Amino acid sequence: MTTKKWALAMGVAVLLASGASWGAVKPCEELKAEIETKIQAAGVTSYTLEIVDKSEVKDSNMVVGTCDNGQRRIIYQKNDS
Repeated sequence: MTTKKWALAMGVAVLLASGASWGAVKPCEELKAEIETKIQAAGVTSYTLEIVDKSEVKDSNMVVGTCDNGQRRIIYQKNDS
């Protein structure tokens, strides 16, 4: 995957996640599905999205969404292909 596609995927995911925090609270699974759709639309095929408790986040740069009233995070990890 090119750097350009990677940057686009991350940008879309961050925009989606930040927009969701301004609106109504969404269930984690719903937000995860929306982020996943955007990442796939950008052509990314090898990645992992995981919903974790806020306290489990080791690297804040991996966070692409916040849900459950700020108690949980959706983290993104690019997998090597």
